[in-house]
Amino acid sequence: MSLPPALQIREANAHLAALHARVAELERRLGAAEGTVRAQAESLVRKDGELRAALAALEAAKDREIAALRERLLSSEETVQRLLAAAREKDALVARLRHGSELLARICRSRPALDALLACMAEGERLGAADAGPAAGEGAAAERGLGAAPFGTAV
Repeated sequence: MSLPPALQIREANAHLAALHARVAELERRLGAAEGTVRAQAESLVRKDGELRAALAALEAAKDREIAALRERLLSSEETVQRLLAAAREKDALVARLRHGSELLARICRSRPALDALLACMAEGERLGAADAGPAAGEGAAAERGLGAAPFGTAV
């Protein structure tokens, strides 16, 4: 085998030197890229940890707020039940008072007639007592300590 000419050797050496320089440049850029990726990965890990902690804090705050709202809801429901029971009691009282009021109103409407009836009965008793004298008071009414009433009633 024959030796290659010197020009080819120089060209091959120059090509190898350029290739070697290119490989060195690419390795340098690769190292820089790896450093950047590593820094970004570490940053992402830190950021992920921070976000997880923030999410956990947010979840805990949400759980506390839900518990407080449940407590308020239970308290409100108890208050509503107490108020409903009080309303039922007051409704029953109003019904009783309304009945009593209607009864009193009927009595008041009947009062003049009752007063007139009592006045007539009293006048009848006075007349009966004056006409009958002392003998009229004898009998069962006298035994009970009541005077005789001309209408069969004692007032």
